[in-house]
Amino acid sequence: QVQLVESGGGLVQAGGSLRLSCAASGRTFSNYAMGWFRQAPGKERDFVACMSRSGTLYADSVKGRFTTSTDNAKNTVYLQMKNLKPEDTAVYYCAAAMKTYISSTASRLQWYDYWGQGTQVTVAS
Repeated sequence: QVQLVESGGGLVQAGGSLRLSCAASGRTFSNYAMGWFRQAPGKERDFVACMSRSGTLYADSVKGRFTTSTDNAKNTVYLQMKNLKPEDTAVYYCAAAMKTYISSTASRLQWYDYWGQGTQVTVAS
């Protein structure tokens, strides 16, 4: 079993930055692929980014603005978000998959085995 706890969300002005954290416990962190998704009100949960030993994958909408990274010693994954836009407003979720290599299906919800509770990010225009 893996427990995921996100933090770092908040209110920020357009053009600003935020860094989200996802602390993982329960299993060896480095054996998992870690993903980020977001869900805006009334919309589906969308893929944002994924990271594993094999590399990283980003949604087109965040490429060049968002960066995911890990600190294996702290069992924590981060999502650094820059140049935020109002359309980035959503609840952001961290997810873990018991896989070490990213496949083309890493952007799908079903690829992941564990989920955090989410953290709200609001970008004001």
